[in-house]
Amino acid sequence: MSEQELAEAIERVSTPDGLDTPFGKIELFDGVPRDASVATLYDGLDLMRAAEAFLNAVPGASLVALRRGLRAAGLTSPEIIGITDPRANSGGLYLTPNTETTYGTTFLDLRAWGPTVIEAPPESLCVVDDFWFRYVTDMGIPGPDHGAGGKYLFLPPGYDGEQPEGYFTFESPTYTNWVVLRALGGVPAMKQTRIYPLSEADAPRENVFVNIADAKINTVHSNDADFFREIDELVQEEPVEALDVERAGQLAALGIVHGQPFAPDAHRLDLLDRGAKLGAAIARALVYKPRDPAAFFWEGVSWKNAFIGGSSEFLRNGARLLDARTQFHYFATVITPAMAHAQVGAGSAYAYTAEDGEGHVLDGGATYSLRVPANPPAKNFWSIDLYDTQTRSLLQVPSTPYPALSSLGGTVQAEEDGSYVLWFGPTAPEGRESNWIQTAPGKSWFPILRLYGPLEPWFDGSWRLPEFVKESLA
Repeated sequence: MSEQELAEAIERVSTPDGLDTPFGKIELFDGVPRDASVATLYDGLDLMRAAEAFLNAVPGASLVALRRGLRAAGLTSPEIIGITDPRANSGGLYLTPNTETTYGTTFLDLRAWGPTVIEAPPESLCVVDDFWFRYVTDMGIPGPDHGAGGKYLFLPPGYDGEQPEGYFTFESPTYTNWVVLRALGGVPAMKQTRIYPLSEADAPRENVFVNIADAKINTVHSNDADFFREIDELVQEEPVEALDVERAGQLAALGIVHGQPFAPDAHRLDLLDRGAKLGAAIARALVYKPRDPAAFFWEGVSWKNAFIGGSSEFLRNGARLLDARTQFHYFATVITPAMAHAQVGAGSAYAYTAEDGEGHVLDGGATYSLRVPANPPAKNFWSIDLYDTQTRSLLQVPSTPYPALSSLGGTVQAEEDGSYVLWFGPTAPEGRESNWIQTAPGKSWFPILRLYGPLEPWFDGSWRLPEFVKESLA
């Protein structure tokens, strides 16, 4: 190595004595931070870690907030099952529910109950996710009972007791598990669900079904320092082994450690608050303006895919797609491979956007049209629901608690060529009321198109959605 090469090598491995950073001016003496800059560097580290922890822990916080909201609606024990009868509406804050489905939901508590049985109804579409929002199993049509109905046994972490036969058995990494129920036969079929401790298998307790459709509750996680209190609640309840060591390390660096009180002082609490707000802003960029080309269904068109990589674990080429995981969990719920891998004629496909054909954010005070091309590729039906860009919940408007249009019921009118021109704005264009969804001036919004039983033209790209067109109505 020549003297010049040595000098160049030393320069590459060195840090300048003065650095301008987003956290302020940093000064060093020959590679050693000066005392006045040390606190600034650690504040910067805590702020970066807080933002990164927010992005990586959104799945867990989402379920903590959902459980909190459901408890406020009376779902305080696993045998109490909430249902949205006749369907979900915009009264409460939930992440992107659809208005065409009757949902059933509860949380398992494997710490209190131990091994727990769910008897899934026939012809159902049910999912169980653990408390870190990781997939445990499907039940019903996409599950091992294939729609015949069946008994599922859920074991707590580290369980080493008997495992009786006659059940589809799963061990969860977490004590708390979220249960989502849907049945093709609607509410009566859903009420065939049974949830009880295995110890009561010979004489199961009765289940209680509570209609939560009109409950005014918040099930959405915080976007400020309270986010970390939500995460601490989860960390304290669940085994250390329930979380991967990298995310556990991020949280531990912020003072969130299993078995230890989370008690940040005022200075650190301020950094956590700023980090959460920064993380939330980044999450919103990932949702509404993703930079991964794979987030878009068609080149040059803004309609987006919520499952980048086609994996419910957000994997591609052996790597975790961190941005994709945050993108999905920040505005949606329920993880199952059945959603990420829709098949021709089965399951459902989703597309969303938050902008018009000019690339502008959709404005609740303006009027837009969307032409849904003829022959929408849906075996069962299609729908479009509108959501609030702030809360990611159903858009609240005066005209209806169901801000949606669908091919069900025959109310949406087709054009002569078989296409559907849909309208979105604060007032309905004259004569277009059946094809109109109201929006709210001063609020942005975004739609999700759902295809129930997507058909081949969706998968091969021969059927495509155009952009929203901003209209000028005289």
